[in-house]
Amino acid sequence: MGEHQDIEAPAPIGVVGAGTMGAGVAQCFAQAGRPVVVVDPHEAARRDGAARLRSGMRLRRLLGGGGDTSPADAAPVEFSAELGDLAQASFVVECAREREPLKEEILRELDRVCGPDTILASCTSAIPIARLASFTGRPDRVIGTHFMNPAPVKDAVEVACSARTSEETLRRTRDLLAAIGKKPVVVGDGPGFVTNRVLMLTINEAAAVLDQGTADAETVDRVFRECFGHPMGPLRTGDLIGLDTVVDTLDVLRTHTGDARFRPYPLLAGLVADGRVGRKAGRGFHSYPQSPLVARGETSHG
Repeated sequence: MGEHQDIEAPAPIGVVGAGTMGAGVAQCFAQAGRPVVVVDPHEAARRDGAARLRSGMRLRRLLGGGGDTSPADAAPVEFSAELGDLAQASFVVECAREREPLKEEILRELDRVCGPDTILASCTSAIPIARLASFTGRPDRVIGTHFMNPAPVKDAVEVACSARTSEETLRRTRDLLAAIGKKPVVVGDGPGFVTNRVLMLTINEAAAVLDQGTADAETVDRVFRECFGHPMGPLRTGDLIGLDTVVDTLDVLRTHTGDARFRPYPLLAGLVADGRVGRKAGRGFHSYPQSPLVARGETSHG
């Protein structure tokens, strides 16, 4: 045998935000064998995110996993309060709440601390990638990776490119997603891209139909399931996403399009104000007593 040669460990994947979506994205990479560093400044969020991750991994073991990597091969996931701990990351997915000033602050700092070749991906549900890229000095290496919820279960990822996203960035992103068992669906840039430009308006209009008494919540969703073949109707989908996230996303869409149709319908806004934000709260358009999704923390973009 020749001299022993160390095999260089893969650079970690960075995830910003330890909420439901951040923990889910971290799980996707870890269970595919990629080490992950999750950053969130809030201790409670880190603690809850770690619990969600353990729960998700445990569920995967119980269900037998999937793909080519067994759950026992999952890479380590570290939690940190400091964005500076992502200095060695090769790819960072920002999963902060859908608030543009917050994402601007994070992206400016990531641009400062990360290496020049690091790709900065955002799990934004509606903010145009060109806008997010303008907060950095590397617009060619900024891309949208809109994971669906719950991230460990959903195969498809909506990949959004601005006019300045480079071909290399797109290639590396697609290759990385394919390597963890995801199917990238590439779209152009614009408020809400494809998914939420259409879906958020549908949820908003479904709230109007409900409030006006045309049908109750179960019937609204049944129409979409049985007439259109949707797995869930728009109201249950909104509950799954989190109605607070739906309202945030509608506000972003209205800001970037100027279209009044994206103003949150009063019933929807009222549910959020009352804390009835969907499955994670046990109540939204529907009620979810002892919901297993609540227990697993797989309930909303976070």
